[in-house]
Amino acid sequence: MRLVDLSHVIEPGMVTYPGLPGPEISRHLSFDDSRSHYSAGTEFTIGRISMVSNTGTYLDTPAHRFRDGDDLSRLPLERCAMLPAAVVDGGDSAIGPDAFEGVEVGGCAVLLRTGWDRHWGTDRYGAPEHPHLTEAGARYLVDRGAALVGIDSVNIDDTRTGDRPAHTVLLGADVPVVEHLTGLGALPATGARFTAVPPAVSGLATFPVRAFATIQ
Repeated sequence: MRLVDLSHVIEPGMVTYPGLPGPEISRHLSFDDSRSHYSAGTEFTIGRISMVSNTGTYLDTPAHRFRDGDDLSRLPLERCAMLPAAVVDGGDSAIGPDAFEGVEVGGCAVLLRTGWDRHWGTDRYGAPEHPHLTEAGARYLVDRGAALVGIDSVNIDDTRTGDRPAHTVLLGADVPVVEHLTGLGALPATGARFTAVPPAVSGLATFPVRAFATIQ
């Protein structure tokens, strides 16, 4: 079995989505300061991170879009762990139902491979014309029982307007969304299994994940 990491590294000050603050990473307790608490030769460090929950590669739960939606603490592991992956080449623009012709998506993590992750860390990554899933594409996936939908772009929706139909359709059907994936080019169209598990935090709707695939 081979493991493929599909997550961006979280670094101090990095930009995930234009306009959102980057994470602040620091020390709560240093090795040197810890020595007074322990026996000679024993030391520990404890870190601190302050960030918005939409940082790096992250998962959206229904509560991200809907006030009464399930949050991270109520996300079933069956929706985000060891899912059969259906990797779909979406191109660099709008992704509609035609992209899924002949693809079995029922019960799968449908991963939209656009190659937009090549722009990560540049102004281009957040450009309004990024690849995205259309409302019709989202409805197609919901109607056919997709378990999760992910994309290697800055947003699963077209952000040139205030509408967010893909989020609305998917999260309204309890289908989690994973955005800002990377490295999908290393995956086969079928045969891999996808995992993107966030911590079970009550009251939070989104959180970074260590997304990865397993390939036999």
